[in-house]
Amino acid sequence: MAETKIANVIVPELFNQYVINKTAEKSALWQSGIVAGLDEAIAFGSAGGTTVNLPFWNDLSGESEVLTDATALTVNNITASKDVAILHARGKAWGANDLAKALSGDDPMGAIGDLVADYWARQYQSILLGSLKGVFAAANMSGNILDISGGTGAAAVIDGASFIDASYKLGDAVDKLTAVAMHSAVMAKLAKDGLIQTIRDADGVELYNTYMNKRVVVDDGLPVDTGVYTTYLFGEGAVGYQNVGAPVGVETDRDSLAGSDILINRQHFVLHARGVKWAGTTGIAPNNTGLATGTNWSRVYENKQIRMVAFKHKLA
Repeated sequence: MAETKIANVIVPELFNQYVINKTAEKSALWQSGIVAGLDEAIAFGSAGGTTVNLPFWNDLSGESEVLTDATALTVNNITASKDVAILHARGKAWGANDLAKALSGDDPMGAIGDLVADYWARQYQSILLGSLKGVFAAANMSGNILDISGGTGAAAVIDGASFIDASYKLGDAVDKLTAVAMHSAVMAKLAKDGLIQTIRDADGVELYNTYMNKRVVVDDGLPVDTGVYTTYLFGEGAVGYQNVGAPVGVETDRDSLAGSDILINRQHFVLHARGVKWAGTTGIAPNNTGLATGTNWSRVYENKQIRMVAFKHKLA
């Protein structure tokens, strides 16, 4: 019996959409509601370029006028601004040796798809964390940051009171915050303090954890700098996502001399913190180090309209 080849089980048109859907299903970012589809339809291929404008209307302002029969009301205008998102173009190739176990499964296409989706879920999380580091390093984002790490003793340590202070960086928009992303060491500290609540279904199966009624996402990729941890608070849809579609998303190849099958997967997508525009050079988005550079970002929404807060603190 001939051995199973990647080309025998991968249908490119079906495979890439399967991977995209499974990535969203597996990612805690989507499950928590932090990441949501962009309202705007983005088509880099037809519009050209590697950035896209996301226009929005500025809020109305100014004092109301006293009505009088002697003076007409002053006509005011409404102004528009724009957010700017950048296209991420990433890809990865795997040889058959890495996928040998999947190729022997009952559903090899589904098994390979799950492996690839797990990989992209981790990559999306890493790309977003790199972007957030840069976003909160932007010169005009200080209004969305609470840093207690310079305090003395307990004053520098995360607790319920300081977390509330961080939440209220959004003022009366605090209710928009629904999730929190933290390092596992922060999660462990809060769990020891008895502050983590586990949400279960009717059968007692654990669904997710919450902290102060906010869904918890744990990722050890969150910033840690000499004992100072950064915890992020989010509102639903704080990050906009759209898979734009790579021109050739999936390919299979074979290295005949080595006797190896190869699977190539490319992803073109937007993963953008809403309200903080890309201010770096145009062109394909840089690597995660470039995304983490503060000068590449600039806030365009009002502070409380940006459904994100960075909370810097210690654990002891």
